[in-house]
Amino acid sequence: MRFSVCVMADVDEIAFYPQVESLGYDSAWVADSQMLFSDCYAVLALAAQRTTRLRLGPGVGICGTRIPPVHVAAMATLNRIAPGRVFLGMGTGNTAMRSIGAPPMRIADYGEYLRVLRGLLRGDVVDYAYEGKPRPIKMLVREKKYMSLEPRIPLYVSAFGPRAMEVGGRYGDGLVIAIPPRGLPPAEAVALASLGARRDGRALPADFHVCALTNIVLLEPGEKADSERIIRAVGPNVMASVYYFYDTMHERGLEPPPFLRRIWKRYVALVEQTAPEHRHFRTHEGHYTYLHPGEAELLDADLVRDTCLVGSPDEVIERIKELERGGLREIMWATGTDEKWPFSRAFADRVMARY
Repeated sequence: MRFSVCVMADVDEIAFYPQVESLGYDSAWVADSQMLFSDCYAVLALAAQRTTRLRLGPGVGICGTRIPPVHVAAMATLNRIAPGRVFLGMGTGNTAMRSIGAPPMRIADYGEYLRVLRGLLRGDVVDYAYEGKPRPIKMLVREKKYMSLEPRIPLYVSAFGPRAMEVGGRYGDGLVIAIPPRGLPPAEAVALASLGARRDGRALPADFHVCALTNIVLLEPGEKADSERIIRAVGPNVMASVYYFYDTMHERGLEPPPFLRRIWKRYVALVEQTAPEHRHFRTHEGHYTYLHPGEAELLDADLVRDTCLVGSPDEVIERIKELERGGLREIMWATGTDEKWPFSRAFADRVMARY
């Protein structure tokens, strides 16, 4: 099992990367959201220069904000700085796209984007339709100078639903998933990826990588899951799940999932204090970093448990072992608050060191 962190890109906190490397973490995934955080590739380049072992990559890069050659050039440049330590995580971009008032990329377009991306990462000539006109393209300067595609850069596909998992199996070297209750068990995700791979005429490789993005809470003896300490540390993470469903439910006219129904009307009332044309600011600007007024009152122990992996160190270890038995190979916890500094050490000492 690999243990990793997903960090909101902050060019002023590069010192966090050598800290997590020294604590034994495998990877740092850096969020890509152009209206909220520092540029993820600038942060990754600086982190690469401050570390020697830590694996680094976007967590995850966004299809809708950069064309495939731009992502590949950025990753091949990082591969020049930190050869063999980089990976490319890619997603449809819920927060990055919502923050500019646009929806995430559709699954069919996602698959086509990943097809081109995979080919370019391998140094192949691929057909690419730029502004509607198909033409063959390839990375022209690959190894002599400027950038390197070798060692090969793995492509990990963010896939929180069945269709995206199939697409990940067709084009990716692995998946980034959510764990239950918000997501599917790892074994089901792998089965769907296998189905997608077969449709593309291939079998999943033996080293197909499955990583879970989650929030983790380590309880102190007798501590409640909604203590002030915990809300300070993961309250913004919990609310990020609520933001995600707000857009989807309103666009499709659906009811919220069961774990959100008890707070839904109160949350919607908070959002509707903002003018409709500016609600895409309101629903995402605190993403993983802070709570808006009134949101802390929505958070209770049940909601924390529904959106986080919660327990004593022993309970968290057992839950991770269960996920590993189901096919999970890496678990990363997300963070956007200052609590990441002490928590990274506590998790390393109380979970990683005993796993």
